[in-house]
Amino acid sequence: MTPARSTAITNALVYCCDDAFTTINPGTVVFRDGVITDVGGTSTVEIPGDAELIDGRGRLAVLPGLIDVHSHSSLLKGFSENAQLMDWLPQYQREHQVLTEDDAYHACLVSYMEALKGGTTTVTDMYRYLHRAAEVASQLGLRVHLVPYAADHPTKLFFETIDTNEQLIRDHHNTQGGRIKVWLGLEHITYCSEQMFERVRELSQQYGVSIHTHTSEQKEEVDAVVELFGARPVEVFAQRGILQRGSLLAHCVWLNDSEIELLAATGTGVAHCPTSNMKLAGGAAPLPAFAAAGLNVGLGSDGAISNNSLSMWETMKFASLLQKVSRYDATALRAEAALRMATIDGARTLGVDDHVGSIEVGKDADLITIDLWQPHLLPITQSEGHDPVLWNLVFAARASDVNNVWVQGHHRVSDSRLTGIDEVAALNEIHARTQSLLKRREATTSVAMLP
Repeated sequence: MTPARSTAITNALVYCCDDAFTTINPGTVVFRDGVITDVGGTSTVEIPGDAELIDGRGRLAVLPGLIDVHSHSSLLKGFSENAQLMDWLPQYQREHQVLTEDDAYHACLVSYMEALKGGTTTVTDMYRYLHRAAEVASQLGLRVHLVPYAADHPTKLFFETIDTNEQLIRDHHNTQGGRIKVWLGLEHITYCSEQMFERVRELSQQYGVSIHTHTSEQKEEVDAVVELFGARPVEVFAQRGILQRGSLLAHCVWLNDSEIELLAATGTGVAHCPTSNMKLAGGAAPLPAFAAAGLNVGLGSDGAISNNSLSMWETMKFASLLQKVSRYDATALRAEAALRMATIDGARTLGVDDHVGSIEVGKDADLITIDLWQPHLLPITQSEGHDPVLWNLVFAARASDVNNVWVQGHHRVSDSRLTGIDEVAALNEIHARTQSLLKRREATTSVAMLP
């Protein structure tokens, strides 16, 4: 069911995040039936007579909905701490050894609630039992790209299979008005056989869906892959035929020049997860080399289990700061570039930039407003050619500053509260389910990352 009338957000600071990075102040955005119908200066845009009016009074910023291109739902955060990747993964995977469909439903519920309230309107979720994730996404109304963890190594049979991934495609791809999409997921190169890669490639062509996996998150991981396969990870992916336009690789911290060239030549994108890479001491991805090669790069939270937060505001800030400190260059990754990565560049990596990722007439009304009238976001006055709002959005804004969220024109967060769910009741259910999972998890032992 589509919204019944127009909505107009007026007298606001509008960051369109289009190719020209258009900024309008004061600006107005009008949308109807889920689509943006006008955007421009407040004095020039005609407001429809039936419009619901939201007056920003110069104290609201309007942005496209943020896009998280790599996440993992989970009921847990604050577990599996103080460990680098190779030691961290076996502890994290104890959750999957006991995970049930109901656990997965509540894990997606708590994750999507946090994401949506923080202004993230699109989430790429690599998790399990994702038919339950589709239920949650339908209930809350956000966009999801569902990517099952799939593996076939005998020690990793607590993940999904090619068959369950294919069934998810059949049941849920392009449902809910296109808000739910399904991809093919390969958990890790050491967890998946060559035959599994071949089947994924075939299914990608059969169904016209994209492929997503992890790679090169830590130096020791790359060294182990080279020892096992005699080639670097991206080279193995090229041999196995999964590098193609639309494919997306998460992390890519330890790529060499030839691997970057392979990604560029095949149109494969990168999901950059700076907060997780810092927390697990993986390193700093070579973003300047990615940019020079023309790669599509979006930002990912990597999920609460390795991040403790799903805030794309934190992810933008750390993306910039990590480049600055690792390169000893205070000019590295400006605020504009970080915001692009969380919006239009993220949309490009997912292949959905034709209808989301920027505020442009004809695109879907995936929009957020941020309350600027609070101590940590002042000043909001431009002076001497400087726009402090842009920099403060990237370096000072919090998820809790988001007060309105629309997805396809539907008002999903109003006055900082979710509109499609009883938050108190949901949190009570989530807490009880988490306690149950933790009790069952106590009986598990970790399984080594490498075979």
